[in-house]
Amino acid sequence: MLKYGKRLICLMLCLTLMFTCISPVQAALTNDSIREKEAQIKKAKEEVSGLKSNKTDVENLKKQLEKSKSDLADYVTQLDTQLMGIQEKIEQYNTMITEKEAQIEETGKELEAAIEQQDEQYAAMKKRIQFMYERGDSFYLEMLLAEESFADMANRADYIEALSRYDRKKLDEYVETREYVELCKQELEAEHEVLNEAREAVKEEEANVNSLLSEKEAQIVSVSADINNKEAAIKEYEAMIEQENQEIAALEKAIAEERARLAAENARVYNGGMFAWPCPGYKRISDEYGSRIHPILGIEKFHNGLDMAAPGGTPILAAYDGDVAAAAYSSSMGNYIMINHGSGLYTIYMHCSALYVSKGQSVSKGETIAAVGSTGRSTGNHLHFSVRLNGNYVSPWNYLK
Repeated sequence: MLKYGKRLICLMLCLTLMFTCISPVQAALTNDSIREKEAQIKKAKEEVSGLKSNKTDVENLKKQLEKSKSDLADYVTQLDTQLMGIQEKIEQYNTMITEKEAQIEETGKELEAAIEQQDEQYAAMKKRIQFMYERGDSFYLEMLLAEESFADMANRADYIEALSRYDRKKLDEYVETREYVELCKQELEAEHEVLNEAREAVKEEEANVNSLLSEKEAQIVSVSADINNKEAAIKEYEAMIEQENQEIAALEKAIAEERARLAAENARVYNGGMFAWPCPGYKRISDEYGSRIHPILGIEKFHNGLDMAAPGGTPILAAYDGDVAAAAYSSSMGNYIMINHGSGLYTIYMHCSALYVSKGQSVSKGETIAAVGSTGRSTGNHLHFSVRLNGNYVSPWNYLK
């Protein structure tokens, strides 16, 4: 009896060691984990479906815009609205790509841990089966019959039943782990599909942006360069510039009135420091400040800023500390920002694809305030950067490093 008691204790210790050496992930793996994985796979499939159905139908969009081409300002405004919507989609897709890449990395780690757990469970089960095979089918019967009393036999039967339940539990856990491993693999596959679809959507939407920009450029050039109506084109251009000047002057007047009202308070003062380059990494000037032959109209016109050529989406920086006097849209300037630097000095940033600041906000020199684009009366991605002093345009080169 003592001999079999020692054997039983050894068996229990052996089984305990076999199954408790399993990875800590085991404790956390439940039916809830499996259901959660199934829900994540379903969500990924829905994301793929949503990405496929949400792409811009650029050809249909062009047809809708056809009727507004007779009024160039209205056409530009409507097209820019569509462009900004597509750009917002692209930003959302890029955010999704970043998040999905992190999620794939996390799911990969979960899969590795689950496979490791599965391998450990399988190895432990093989040891258990080998032990039972080597002891033979009569092992439990010998244990029972070796007892001298019915009470001892009943106790031993309870031990055997507990061992059977333990074996069953470990087998169930192994089956769950195998299912979890398969679900992890399915989730990885689904997440990769979302990632690939999002990347493809970004490519398609960027192509749509370029297509619409080309359409817009062709329309602006067509209207502006109409040889049979050049005089009207010149008048239209002058009216556009006058509209811009009126908008800027109105803003300056409103700020001057506000400054006068707050004269007793700490008004912003420009201290004479040099500006930061507003379009970092891009120094090519596609159009200089000052009088020049207009590239489309073919007549001498004054250009009130610097055109800095840069790809769409390039960050635009505040040239100097100041307060945002305007962050708005007009059909000529597109998305634009005007910053009050104090002492009658302002900087203006036109044709932006996106604005990151709002009116009344204080900004610091070098802070990102917008992104390069081609909104408004623009025929290509660039930043139109202007400087005004006491109500007049001045050369930006006076302030740039």
